[in-house]
Amino acid sequence: MTTIVPTSEEDPFLAVVRFTSQLAWADAGPEAAEPEITRLCREAEESIVKEKWLELSTLMVTSAELVSSKISEKDLECTYTIICSIVKKVESPEDVLAIVKAIASKVAQQPSDKASLRLKILFNLYNLVDHPYARFQVYMKALTLAVDGKVTEYIVSSFKKIDNFLKEWNIDIKDQRELFLAIANVLKENKSLVNESLKFLTKYLATFSNEDTQVLDEAKEEAVRAVIEFVKASTIFQCDLLDLPAVAQLEKDAKYAPVYQLLKIFLTQRLNAYTEFQNANPEFLQSYGLADEDCVSKMRLLSLVDLASDESGKIPYASIKDALQVNEEDVELWIVKAITAKLIDCKMDQMNQVVIVSRSSEREFGTKQWQSLRTKLATWKDNISNIITTIESNKVTEEGSQASSSSAAAIQGLSVR
Repeated sequence: MTTIVPTSEEDPFLAVVRFTSQLAWADAGPEAAEPEITRLCREAEESIVKEKWLELSTLMVTSAELVSSKISEKDLECTYTIICSIVKKVESPEDVLAIVKAIASKVAQQPSDKASLRLKILFNLYNLVDHPYARFQVYMKALTLAVDGKVTEYIVSSFKKIDNFLKEWNIDIKDQRELFLAIANVLKENKSLVNESLKFLTKYLATFSNEDTQVLDEAKEEAVRAVIEFVKASTIFQCDLLDLPAVAQLEKDAKYAPVYQLLKIFLTQRLNAYTEFQNANPEFLQSYGLADEDCVSKMRLLSLVDLASDESGKIPYASIKDALQVNEEDVELWIVKAITAKLIDCKMDQMNQVVIVSRSSEREFGTKQWQSLRTKLATWKDNISNIITTIESNKVTEEGSQASSSSAAAIQGLSVR
């Protein structure tokens, strides 16, 4: 198959239309094909002369998609390189956006056909466009294509730049919701990226404030999903879901109230509360794909964190044994697990059977935690001020002593003389 590289004076846009239409009608025979090819080329010429770039782009992408399965990847990429260059012919932001939507929609329409190449074509279109919102539209189509075409690995690395993208695109809350949810869905496909998936799902839920019930209602399913992802994740022990309005609405929902109750247990209570919940709702875990053994393990670590948050900084082995519902010989094992998970920093005093805690993680970081941090920072500031004052006082005293010594020496020198 010959790659499309215009070498004559024929307009490259017209060359693409001629090439794709000839392929599309190749099996119809000359009598049926020639009139159609001529018609399509005439339409393309008229659009070029009258600068009807949206009509031209629609004609070209439609023709290209009709033959996409018949041509090589190299030819398809070259075809779309010429099609995408139409955006450089347009000055009006509204027209640029319309053309971008027309091209991107068609490119993402057949994810099962050359998915990775189609993603590359969208990336090329993104780089050709200067219009911020048009870029956002292309990126959203790329996310959809990545999931549908099972080529998410090619787009995940771009998520690190999302904050910069948001500043550039300057999109509203509704578009942000769409973006965060789409990214969370991409990451959900990869089990090793569950932490990142929950991060963007939380961002999505955080865009819902105390709005009317109808608006909050659209986030209900995703709120449940976020809770279950948090409970199921073996390496995530802290989240900010509890106080989000989109999640808090579950508490009064007849169907999802147990979901909120479980989240509250995992963020604020200990293993005994979870055991009571499980006994009262024996079929709940299975209905959401949760395993009791995994939940118990996570709750033991969270219960240990709760014990470690005590201001005394010392936890008797007996308290750990009771709170975690384990045998005495397993106490140190769970302490080591908590240290390994970076939930606490501590030393084990085996002689006195106590754990001396130097640091513990917060299970949630809400108003209470911010107030505690503020108090600690204020105390730290006062301590630093006292130290500085002490140092300055000592400095003044030392300078005074040196001055007295010098005066005494001078007087003694005069007396001798």
